[in-house]
Amino acid sequence: MKKTSIQTKQITKILSLALCLGALPIISLVTGCAGDRYHQSTGEAIDDHGISMRVKSALANDAEYKYDGVDVKTFKGTVQLSGFVDTSSQKSRAAELAKGVDGVKDVDNNITVK
Repeated sequence: MKKTSIQTKQITKILSLALCLGALPIISLVTGCAGDRYHQSTGEAIDDHGISMRVKSALANDAEYKYDGVDVKTFKGTVQLSGFVDTSSQKSRAAELAKGVDGVKDVDNNITVK
């Protein structure tokens, strides 16, 4: 009877170890998609891409100025504008347009006036 009890405990330990090792890759996959302060999650990357596209569209459709030399990048809802414009009013207007886009949390206006 003791022999059976010891075998049952050994089998239970082996099965527990196998279950834990089998769950490890699943846990890694689930937590691997999470973002942190310096990295975007998959959902944030998709959202940021959409925000960038909407900001680019807002700049392209502006009746007052054309923003061919302006680059738009978005990270966690913060839009970074960079590139070149002819006047300081163009630089200010680009920031205003970007701030008005849905989903934009903040704008870093790094546009340079020629």
